[in-house]
Amino acid sequence: MNELPQQLANGLILGAMYGLIAIGYTMVYGIIQLINFAHGEIFMIGGFGALTVYLWMPAGVSLLAIIPLMIIGGVICSVAVSAAAERFAYRPLRNAPRLAPLITAIGLSLALQQAIWKWYPDAKKDRSFPQFKGEAIDIFGAHIQRGDLFVLITAPICMIALGLFVSKTRSGRGMQATSQDPDTAKLMGINTDRIIVMAFAIGAAFAAVAAVAYGLKNGQIGFKMGFIMGLKAFTAAVLGGIGNIYGAMLGGVVLGIAESLATGYMSNVPGMDLFGGGAWKDVWAFVLLIIVLLLRPQGLLGERVADRA
Repeated sequence: MNELPQQLANGLILGAMYGLIAIGYTMVYGIIQLINFAHGEIFMIGGFGALTVYLWMPAGVSLLAIIPLMIIGGVICSVAVSAAAERFAYRPLRNAPRLAPLITAIGLSLALQQAIWKWYPDAKKDRSFPQFKGEAIDIFGAHIQRGDLFVLITAPICMIALGLFVSKTRSGRGMQATSQDPDTAKLMGINTDRIIVMAFAIGAAFAAVAAVAYGLKNGQIGFKMGFIMGLKAFTAAVLGGIGNIYGAMLGGVVLGIAESLATGYMSNVPGMDLFGGGAWKDVWAFVLLIIVLLLRPQGLLGERVADRA
């Protein structure tokens, strides 16, 4: 029990990152029913965009002062690639059978991964990412690294901002209308193409923020990091209720906490020590998904946000 606050904190930090990435999956699916399997690589590109900004900065500048610029750089890179993918890869297949854009998304994922591996300097091995220096902060009995505070602060801010945008702005209401019925929304004068691009862009921006958090936490990024994080985020989106933006964050937090508790405590259970430790953390994530879908196939929150607007 003495380890419980620490395990909960670890799970919350991990789950917040999953949730930020999962929002990109759930927003795109909620509007055009597309599973964008290239979204993990959009997350990865955001990390390399942020790293590029850091490398351009003169030596001696405080990391705290550079972080906003790194976020902006990562967001620009992720949004640009995501918008280009929507325009040139997905839009021409919008009326095609659903298998076609799905295969395209998988191919685009591999292409983006290999593009970074080929053309980004020294990307064939993991690149070092800046980290905050200093001792961990003790909060309610849990030791939290200074870099982990970034995601704990930015994730709620991002969710509140997105909730206000969707519910209060004209574009947000257009997004809800497009999600409910794209054809009718178009007849009502809504530019559905712009709304769809906006959904891709918002998801990409959140993924870039998650990439900065990932780098600050782990101290390195790599061209392969989008694959497993993308799968986990997709799992979180399905867990919370695919198409529900609040469900995406809830699914991420639940997944992160469950993963942390399972890997942290399973090794201490007699006869179950083989199923504990970091090697099994990915397995437990999908075990949880299977259990939830067996008991509640629509996910934890179920319906899409647009259905409640």
